[in-house]
Amino acid sequence: MKAALLVSGLLASFAAFGQPSLKMMIPANPGGGWDQTGRTLANAMQSAKLVSSVQFDNKGGAAGTIGLAQFVNQSKGDPNAVIIGGMVMVGGILMNKSPVTLKQVTPVARLTSEWEVIVVPAQSPHKTLAQLLAAFKETPGKVSWGGGSAGGTDHILIGLVAKAIGADPKRINYVAFKGGGEAVSAILGGHVTAGVSGLGEFAEHIKSGKMRALAVSAPSKVDGIPSLKEQKVDVELGNWRGIFGAPGITPQQRDALVKLVKTAVETPQWKETASKLGWSTEFLGGDDYRKFLDEDQQRVGAILESLGLKK
Repeated sequence: MKAALLVSGLLASFAAFGQPSLKMMIPANPGGGWDQTGRTLANAMQSAKLVSSVQFDNKGGAAGTIGLAQFVNQSKGDPNAVIIGGMVMVGGILMNKSPVTLKQVTPVARLTSEWEVIVVPAQSPHKTLAQLLAAFKETPGKVSWGGGSAGGTDHILIGLVAKAIGADPKRINYVAFKGGGEAVSAILGGHVTAGVSGLGEFAEHIKSGKMRALAVSAPSKVDGIPSLKEQKVDVELGNWRGIFGAPGITPQQRDALVKLVKTAVETPQWKETASKLGWSTEFLGGDDYRKFLDEDQQRVGAILESLGLKK
């Protein structure tokens, strides 16, 4: 009864601000973590009848800043417009000195945290993490790492691994892709030595045997995959994703979006998919999310600086 009243109240609140139809910018090509996150959230909203429709716009490139720039320029003051982002975008903005930043949008909520996984194609000669890292340390340029945007979580993870084993992070041969689909194709085709991404993006390929998972960035093993720490590489790293509203919306419109998202991540549809993809729901809304963003920008900036990856 309480849930029904809450949904009813939310719909009335959204209607007052021109919702419940959303326009969602996903600043990456289809198939990756942001795409999965945005579409999973939209499905949860629609299944719970929190919104009548969601229109998607995938615009990949430059750590999400191409989509971010379009969103900032076209969505000012629009309470129906949202964009997906996360730690990858924080790193990409800092590394590439992007003129468009997350300070130009309205933080709504942090959604998830996910561990990273290092994989190789099934036919790879590297059967273990130790073998892969030995080859990397001996001739860094001959080992190519495929992942998301330069300066993002995937890139940072390999930089931290390099530092932990005494290799030079500046010599990493990192191949950045605009979307998870492109990265998967490159890994399966043997066009890169190894791949790095969120566990959910590679899960089906690991289970099918097309990819061999060598390590996760969690403190201990996940789904039978040993952690970096368990293999004497002292690195732990989680990747968060979140959602933002348009520039210039009112505090009331922001709060309505926070309530909408919070209700969506409490639905069975969201919980089921999040569990399947290995996501931990780490909801943080409104002002608390803004504070977290400020702290994360400083943290990621310090990591990039220490790795020599910041331009």
